[in-house]
Amino acid sequence: MSKKITRRKKKNIINTLFLMLVLVIVFLLGILGIIRLRQDKALDMSYAYTVEERLYGQSANTNVQTAQSFAAGLCVGLQDVGLEGINMTASSENAALFDVDEKEVMFAQGINEKAYPASITKIMTAILAIKYGDMNETVSISQSSVTLEEGSQVCGFQVGDIVSMDELFHGLLVYSGNDAAMAIAENIGGSVENFVKMMNEEAKRIGATNTHFVNPSGLHDDDHYTTAYDIYLMLNEALSYEYFVDTMQLGSYSLSYTRGGENIRAYFDSTDHYLTGEEATPLNVTVLGGKTGTTGQAGACLAILSQNKYGKPFVSIVLNAQTKTILYQDMSQLLGKINS
Repeated sequence: MSKKITRRKKKNIINTLFLMLVLVIVFLLGILGIIRLRQDKALDMSYAYTVEERLYGQSANTNVQTAQSFAAGLCVGLQDVGLEGINMTASSENAALFDVDEKEVMFAQGINEKAYPASITKIMTAILAIKYGDMNETVSISQSSVTLEEGSQVCGFQVGDIVSMDELFHGLLVYSGNDAAMAIAENIGGSVENFVKMMNEEAKRIGATNTHFVNPSGLHDDDHYTTAYDIYLMLNEALSYEYFVDTMQLGSYSLSYTRGGENIRAYFDSTDHYLTGEEATPLNVTVLGGKTGTTGQAGACLAILSQNKYGKPFVSIVLNAQTKTILYQDMSQLLGKINS
């Protein structure tokens, strides 16, 4: 009898301990669940993601295409789309606002109409430079690279200057140097003509079928044209490269190269007035970068990637604005809607 009582007590003690252990585990799991819920809420609602984390991950290597694009799919825009409160200054402007996460065209005005891209062309030049170039390679500036029409935006290279592809790339995107574009084209394509052929082939590959390039810089030619939607496709492709994303965000750059054995340094501000602070962005909007363009025929142009206060990405494009003042006014109209 005494042994049975002892066994029963032991069994009861074991059952009690087991029950207590189960309760402790349930309690700890409940606490972990609450912590996880709060962390998720903070991630989604309080902290905007960084460009690196969202677009290409922290493990991506420089100078190579990343594993996935910033958008797994594409926004499809076939017709004009109105948006309450948005009125472009002129009906001749081509403009669009894309919600990248939702794959939605939020606003569209003439996005499939023929337009001149001006220096937004350099997005395609940059894509080919990354895909086929070696950023550590040095380039000797040729006469044809600096023989440009009067008034061209240039970095100031002279014949015989020794410049790395990395420096040319920064001169191309940050300061929109036409001499940098020509030097890159000659280095990658062997000739400007062959490089332009590569540009048109790449445009077809990414679906920009309403685009035709004549040069790598965007200097005007009646046969050098695109559409706002095709520019979206080009920017989408370019943003899948870490090197492009890093460079497009710079508000200024100190460019270094060699001339006659002497090191030359030139300082350039970005042509994007949002990045330099010359133009204010709407409240809770962060402009991450993109590309500008201006010619007499193309007007003032801008294609950028931005994020709202929650870190969601948006692409916005304005082409053929009459002035830069109007360009940024109309672009800010679009940016003001990404937190709505």
